[in-house]
Amino acid sequence: MTKLGMVVSLFNYEITGEMSKKAQERVKELGAKIIKIIEVPGSFEIPLAVKELLKDKNIEGVVTIGTIIKGGTDHDTVVAHSVARKLLDLSVQYSKPVSLGISGPNITWQQSEKRIDEYAIRAVDSVVKMLRRS
Repeated sequence: MTKLGMVVSLFNYEITGEMSKKAQERVKELGAKIIKIIEVPGSFEIPLAVKELLKDKNIEGVVTIGTIIKGGTDHDTVVAHSVARKLLDLSVQYSKPVSLGISGPNITWQQSEKRIDEYAIRAVDSVVKMLRRS
């Protein structure tokens, strides 16, 4: 059985909580198992928790869940690009797949709501597919 870790941002939890539920449903549909979930304050903190999970020899890959909604500055873009880059670096460093299940940057609350299912499913599918490739 494929064993996964998951990191969920609590910021905008009305959205990320639903994304987390959908991701967990998808994991079960694919016959995989989440053995540890770490909740973090926001998307910016996701990479540190991912690193913790990647160090665990029982975890084969990590699903990330978050949303970065556009505010009045370019802060969302800076955070999104920084987090995406770090997640890629961690995946390569540990030779384990890490998903980018974080919607944004430059999206509204309404756009993020519309992407709940899509991003949650893609986040799980990408990790599981990488682990099951042959």
